[in-house]
Amino acid sequence: MPKRVLQGTVVSDKADKTITVLVERKILHPLYKKIIRKRKKYSAHDENNKCKIGDIVKIEESKPISKNKSWVVLEGKAATND
Repeated sequence: MPKRVLQGTVVSDKADKTITVLVERKILHPLYKKIIRKRKKYSAHDENNKCKIGDIVKIEESKPISKNKSWVVLEGKAATND
């Protein structure tokens, strides 16, 4: 079975080798037929501390690394500060 891959934005990189990623999904409400934005934060393992706040990253499901961390950073695109 393939592992889940999510894409989101880095909102925190204060911890060592850990980033917090905000993943936003859009779903249709079953009764009111309105598009709703659902947001969830995931803690992901960043081995080289290369991700910074504002980066768009892909994270992949993995075995539990710590109490709250069971995702690993796959790839990231640095935010452009023009």
